[in-house]
Amino acid sequence: MATILRDPERPEEPSRLKRWLLQPEVAEPAQVQGPHRRPSERHQQPWWKVMCLTGVDYFSTLGYQPGIAALAAGVLSPVATLVLVCLTLFGALPIYRRVAAESPNGEGSIAMLERLLSWWRGKLFVLALLGFVATDFVITITLSAADATAHVLENPYAPGFVEHQAVLITLVLIALLGAVFLKGFTEAIGIAVALVAVYLALNLVVVVVALEHVVANPEVVTNWRNLLRTDYASPLAMVAVALVVFPKLALGLSGFETGVAVMPLVRGDPGDTPENPRGRIRDTRKLLTTAALIMSGFLVTSSFATTLLIPPAAFEEGGEASGRALAYLAHAYLGDLFGTVYDLSTIAILWFAGASAMAGLLNIVPRYLPRYGMAPEWTRAVRPLVLVFTGVAFAVTVIFRADVVAQGGAYATGVLVLMSSASVAVTLSARRRGRRWQARLFGLIALVFAYTTVVNVLERPDGVRIASFFIAAIVVTSIVSRASRATELRVEGVQLDATAQRLVDEEAAGDIRIIANEPNERDEREYREKEQEVRRANHIPDSDPVLFLEVTVVDPSEFSSTVQVTGEERHGYRILRVESATVGNTIAAVLLNIRDRTGQLPHVYFGWTEGNPIMHLVRYLVFGDGDVPPITREVLRKAERDPDRRPLVHVG
Repeated sequence: MATILRDPERPEEPSRLKRWLLQPEVAEPAQVQGPHRRPSERHQQPWWKVMCLTGVDYFSTLGYQPGIAALAAGVLSPVATLVLVCLTLFGALPIYRRVAAESPNGEGSIAMLERLLSWWRGKLFVLALLGFVATDFVITITLSAADATAHVLENPYAPGFVEHQAVLITLVLIALLGAVFLKGFTEAIGIAVALVAVYLALNLVVVVVALEHVVANPEVVTNWRNLLRTDYASPLAMVAVALVVFPKLALGLSGFETGVAVMPLVRGDPGDTPENPRGRIRDTRKLLTTAALIMSGFLVTSSFATTLLIPPAAFEEGGEASGRALAYLAHAYLGDLFGTVYDLSTIAILWFAGASAMAGLLNIVPRYLPRYGMAPEWTRAVRPLVLVFTGVAFAVTVIFRADVVAQGGAYATGVLVLMSSASVAVTLSARRRGRRWQARLFGLIALVFAYTTVVNVLERPDGVRIASFFIAAIVVTSIVSRASRATELRVEGVQLDATAQRLVDEEAAGDIRIIANEPNERDEREYREKEQEVRRANHIPDSDPVLFLEVTVVDPSEFSSTVQVTGEERHGYRILRVESATVGNTIAAVLLNIRDRTGQLPHVYFGWTEGNPIMHLVRYLVFGDGDVPPITREVLRKAERDPDRRPLVHVG
């Protein structure tokens, strides 16, 4: 028998604004099905359409990546970009193809590491990674909006009054993004397909025309080669320097984590099952491979064309190509009219890249924190989270003054840390499966990503500072939330096996008396002495039957679950056994289940716990046991507001 347990408290009628904010059913973007829902089949799409959804983030980096590469590597930019492409195709792509196979339900590499690390160690590690996720996605919103602003300001048709208003325009774009999510929308994939198709087509035109100019003016290639020979003694020296500077180009690696996060939207084969979604895994791998190949081609060609055709001074902060190298070429070689069309397309996709990041935050953060008990109840609603994330994006924009280059380090840090964690997760998984050669290969890739991350952090520490802020904020608020919610029922349901049901039904013939027992040796002497102690302290007649209830703490870091109650007769004593994350909350849940099953109020008997009450409180929060009687009483008080329907707690 199973009973679903709910808090019967009925708060006063909330205001209209509060109802609107906390409304759980919001017309959300396709990849956001609420914190605790999965996309239905009607939301699933062919893999190439879902690729466009991830592509609004991945492909939009073409708006600023060539300029950042030119600033970081100078004349060596094409060589450094080629190194980045090799890492993309032979490092990131194999890693995330493996992640797709092992985490096909959208949890990504974080879930893989969560499974590999147990107890509080795993939870705290996930919280730290969520800090980097927040860094990645929030900076995606702010950086993309800032780059969209740069395209607005540099367009020759832009009105004069917007000059020097970069921060204000960026804040307006972020506010519009937040407004979209507050209203809700469902056609994200359709919008993404249109934006990506137009944007890639325009970029193809710009790159082809730029390469035609390179072919028509071979002296630019000669000048570039002469500069390389002057600055670098040999091709080996070029490669060595490229390996040193390419971590600054890490923005070109974004998009892989999003690609596996939206896996549930990929339509697989009709025979796919949740346990074995072969078609979805296969098509997600197609998605990742196709996106990586398209992006790699554009990265190499755009870097080559912009390095050869744009004066170095134009890449500097305030220059005409700063944060908009391909847009510079579009205006220079195809005219201001085409350039304006290109600017509008770039602005749209950069803005929608922020929408993809916002959707990722709304999908990933609630996936973990409420399950850990480390978020208040309002995080189950979309709109309050949208307001929080929008406010954070406002603050980051003001702090960085909407500067694309200044935010690049923070963005790269978030991307690289997530990729490093994914490579570590895949390496550990390969070792556990006994595939040594795969473990060595993935381990080598993990070392490359670790090197890239360390270099990026040392040269641009802003990313770590921002990530540290997010990590600290998440950890502190999570601990406070967990502590404040500690006396909730924390049990989603109680299921009794056949023996447990029989024992409870037999007990219901009279008063239901339950002795809470901490299982130790579980021999005849333990039960005899415990029963005698309880009967003597509470004046229970020898003729009244009793049940023992034993709770074994399995993983105290878990917050809630459905508990299984097993009945057992041992040494002549009748026992109910449960495994759970906490003792007091579980006892309260079982008592409420027995009340609902029998219609009688059960009595539970405890002995006082010796020791410092503060230390017992800490033990309860960390290890799930502590001073059980008062915890059980408080959980029952909060779960059942009517004292006449509340199971009775006795302490002797």
